[in-house]
Amino acid sequence: MRVFVIAGEASGDRLGAALMSGLKDLVGEVSFDGVGGPLMQAQGMTSRFPMEELTVFGILEVLPKYRQLKRRIREVAEAVIETQPDVLITIDSPDFCLRVARLVKAASTTHTVHYVAPSVWAWRAGRAEKMAKCIDQVLAILPFEPPYMEAAGMRCDFVGHPVATEPQASDGDIQAFRAEHGIGAAPLLMVLPGSRRGEISRLGPVFGEALRPVLAQHPEMRVVLPAAPSVASAAIEVAKSWPGNPVVLDPRDQTTEAATQEKSRAFAAADVALAASGTVSLELAAAATPMVIAYDMNWLSWQIMSRMLKSDTVTLVNLVSETRHIEEFLGPACRPDAIAGALNDLLSDPARLTAQKAAMAEAMIKLGAGAEPPGLRAARAVLDGLARA
Repeated sequence: MRVFVIAGEASGDRLGAALMSGLKDLVGEVSFDGVGGPLMQAQGMTSRFPMEELTVFGILEVLPKYRQLKRRIREVAEAVIETQPDVLITIDSPDFCLRVARLVKAASTTHTVHYVAPSVWAWRAGRAEKMAKCIDQVLAILPFEPPYMEAAGMRCDFVGHPVATEPQASDGDIQAFRAEHGIGAAPLLMVLPGSRRGEISRLGPVFGEALRPVLAQHPEMRVVLPAAPSVASAAIEVAKSWPGNPVVLDPRDQTTEAATQEKSRAFAAADVALAASGTVSLELAAAATPMVIAYDMNWLSWQIMSRMLKSDTVTLVNLVSETRHIEEFLGPACRPDAIAGALNDLLSDPARLTAQKAAMAEAMIKLGAGAEPPGLRAARAVLDGLARA
C-alpha cells in the first residue's frame, strides 16, 4: 500500500504518526511519502521539505510567505500526481492541504482523505461544500462534526481525539516533577501562550501582566511555562519579564519522548492554567487541570474572523461538553486585568473548579476515553473508505 500524507503543524504530525502506525498494524506493508514532522518521519516517512515551512497562521502572517507557499502547493500536488499513491491523506492545515487536494483531484482519481474537519460549525460554513469538490472522506476528531460534512456530500467518520486516550502522569510523576523543579507543595499555575512565534510575541506580555495580580493574591504560587521546541528561545525571553521567577521547560535538548513525558507531568502537576485558545484546552482537560483561555491576533485578522464566528465559544471543552464553564477572553477582551480576575475567581471558588472538572470529564468521554486508540480507528476508516470507493 502506498500512502501520501501531508501535515503542517506539530498537532498534525502527532495525528499522522498515529494513523501511519495504525495502517502498518492493519496492513503490514505500507510505504509513506509526503510532508511531516519528526513523529511521522519516525514512522518511515522522508519529508519532502521541513514541515515548519507550513506552520503559518493568520491573514497578515501568511502574506509574506504566500509565494513560497504557493510554490510548495504546486510541488506537492505534482509529486502526488506523479507517484500515484493509493490514497492522499491531508491533515489539518486546510489552507495548504485542500489546495493540494484540489490540484490532485483535477488531474487524477486518487482517493482523498482529510483528517480533522474544518470548524465549519464555528465560521465559514461554506468551506464544507468547497471541500466536497476535492475530498472524498473526512476523519473527524470531534463527535458533533460528521453531520456537517455529510450534508455537503462527503463520507465522515468520527475517529476520536488522541488526547482522550493518551496516558496521564501518575501521582508519583507529579511528586517527582514538583521535587525536581523545587515547587514542593506550593500551588502551581501553568502558563501556555502558544506554540507559534506570533502567539508568543502577542500573548506573552499580556499573560505576564495578568500574572501580577494573581501572584499578589497568592504570593506562594509558582509559575511554569512548557515551551514548544520551535519557540523555546522566544518563550524563555518573554518569561524573563514575568513575575514569579517562572520555570521554563525547554525541550530542545531532550528526546521527543522525554519532552512529551515532561510536559505530561507538568500538566498533571498544575493546579490551574492560563492558556492560548486551541487544542491545548483538551490536553488540560485530559489532565483535569482547570483553566482560563485567552487569545488575540492582529487587528485586521480579528476584525475579519470575529465577523465570521457562528459560535458563542471557541473553547473545545465547552463545545464538546455542551457547557460554558471555561471562561475565555478573545480579541479585545484579552486584557491582563480581566484574565487575572478570572484566574483569581477560579482559585477562590470551589464550585467553579467542580463545574470545570465535570465538564472536562464529560468532554473526555465524548472524545473517546476508554475506546480504541484514534490512530487505529482512523486507519480502519481509511481502509474502509478505500474498499468502498
